[in-house]
Amino acid sequence: MKVEIEYRVPYADTDQMGVVYYANYFTYFERVRNELLREGGYLYIDMEKDGYFLPVFEASCRYKRPAKYDDLLTLTAEIVEIKGPKIKIVCEVFRAGTRLVTGFTWHACMNKEGKPVRPPKKLLGFIE
Repeated sequence: MKVEIEYRVPYADTDQMGVVYYANYFTYFERVRNELLREGGYLYIDMEKDGYFLPVFEASCRYKRPAKYDDLLTLTAEIVEIKGPKIKIVCEVFRAGTRLVTGFTWHACMNKEGKPVRPPKKLLGFIE
């Protein structure tokens, strides 16, 4: 399952030249991952109530072109791999069809005790 959302770049996300700070792309990845869970019908807050947590243990971002203040961006996210307790989510950022950033985050599915566990069935249904 792949999700896509739009996001208008606020001034607060940019430097003095009006270009998006590199680190803000990770924030964009977080926004679209949240929407991925929402679209799949398994909100992060519900996951926590069920005793599961998804901390990020690796993140990568390949910057291709800059986004600027007031750009309307399209953010995408998709779970592409689940290996035991590890979940890989690929995220991309586009402006008018042009890819600006591509990257991924690896998450460890953990229980309340902080031990790695297999993801719940509700989450396994996200991968095609």
